[in-house]
Amino acid sequence: MSDDEQTPSTTGGGPTGGPTGGTPAGPQPEEIRFFGTTWVDHSGTYTLRRVGLAVGSLAAAVAACFVLRFAYEGLEIADVGGIVNMLVVLMFAVCSAIAFRKTWEGFGRRPADPAREESLRSLKAIGFIGSLLAYCARCFVEAPGEKLRRAEYDTARAQYEKRRGTRTGNPAARKRPKRK
Repeated sequence: MSDDEQTPSTTGGGPTGGPTGGTPAGPQPEEIRFFGTTWVDHSGTYTLRRVGLAVGSLAAAVAACFVLRFAYEGLEIADVGGIVNMLVVLMFAVCSAIAFRKTWEGFGRRPADPAREESLRSLKAIGFIGSLLAYCARCFVEAPGEKLRRAEYDTARAQYEKRRGTRTGNPAARKRPKRK
C-alpha cells in the first residue's frame, strides 16, 4: 500500500495531521525500571517507590551478607586453610568495590565501550553486594539513572522544538523563484 492510499487510522494523524491519541508529539521519555516514566514529573508514588527500593536493596544486601557468612563458615568447617579463607574474603571485597563503582558510574553516563561492560558482567555478579549498595545509595538522591535520562530527554525535546520551530509549512506550496 502506498502512502497516498493510507487511511487516517493507519497514518496516526487526525484531520490536521497531528497525533490523535493521548501520546504527545515529539520524543518520549525512556522508562526506568520500577519507576516507568513517573521520574519526569515525580508523579504518583515516585517518592514512595524510591524509599521502598532503597530499603529493599539494603535488605537484600544484608541478606546477601548473611549468605556469604554461611559460606565462609562452611569454608572454616571444611578446614581449607587460612590463605583460602583470606582469598575468598578479599575476592568478594574487591569485586564488591568494583561493582559499586561501575554501577554508580552507570547511573551518570552511558558506557563508552559496551563490550568492556559485558566483560565486567561476571565480576559485577560476584560483587553483587556492591551493586545493591550503590542502588540503595542512589535511591536516596534520585531514581537510579534519572539524571542521565533527564539530560537525554531534555536534549531530545530541545532538538525537537528547534526542528519544529524552523518548519514553515508545506514545501511543495512554496513559490519557486522565476528564471530569467
